[in-house]
Amino acid sequence: MSGRDDADGAGGPGGSGDANDVGGVPDVALDEALAAVAGEQPLINSVTNDVTVNDVANITLYWGGLPVMSDDEREVGDMVGIADGCLLNMGTVSESGEVTMLTAGRAANEAGVPLVVDPVGVGATPTRDRVADRLVTDLDVDVLNGNYGEISALVGDDAEVRGVESVGEYAEIAAAAVECARKTGAVVVASGETDIVATEEAAFEVDAGHSMMGAVVGTGCMLGVTLAVFEAALDDPLSAALSGTAAYGLAGELAAEGAFGDYRGPASYKIAFLDAVAGLADASTPDIADRIDRIEVR
Repeated sequence: MSGRDDADGAGGPGGSGDANDVGGVPDVALDEALAAVAGEQPLINSVTNDVTVNDVANITLYWGGLPVMSDDEREVGDMVGIADGCLLNMGTVSESGEVTMLTAGRAANEAGVPLVVDPVGVGATPTRDRVADRLVTDLDVDVLNGNYGEISALVGDDAEVRGVESVGEYAEIAAAAVECARKTGAVVVASGETDIVATEEAAFEVDAGHSMMGAVVGTGCMLGVTLAVFEAALDDPLSAALSGTAAYGLAGELAAEGAFGDYRGPASYKIAFLDAVAGLADASTPDIADRIDRIEVR
């Protein structure tokens, strides 16, 4: 339940090579994933939107990563080439921004740097549709992060996206996420009331989060860079998507429970949420296996 405003088997520290749990759910050890992030301190270059750039930088740091926000075409390729991960976020689309994102994405592909793409607002305007199509077609994307409407729009399903917000009903979102994974070759995270993580072969439901997260602008952007941080540390897209999505949702729950201070509304909740991200590794990290269920998709 990320409340965004708006995959078979895993390897590496966050999962195992076989989906051998009940229902074919990969093993995901959140404490190991958080320790890997802390140990790696991955440098993440985010080419993101003007609205949430500070939040994206801070949450990168709070997870244990190192943020850099290079968005100048003249240097972004060099910066991405020395980074451990890269996020491309379409939140504020411009002609120069499109060029910069493509330059950054190509540099990531050439250097073997994990790439996360957040096609914000795709489905809302022809310009965003065109830019999103270029990003997922021209680039090799490791993780694709979008809300229900955006993921549906990418595969040509009926989607209602107003501005950058997903509205409407999406009863077949798991199937759409799997189709999107097949189309793009990426692990897909469809964020909404219940988050869906999908590969070309399977879909998983991640039951974590709180409705207050939907009252804060930028939670989708912050989820995107969370996935970039975890992918850089774990070097496995499915492990990163499952553990990163679950960790993000758990931080939202802890903030709502008052574990990181009382809140009186969306503004103070946001502060508690950011504190929860920073403190999650030191909190009593629960076993998240019972939060992840495999969904049968034909």
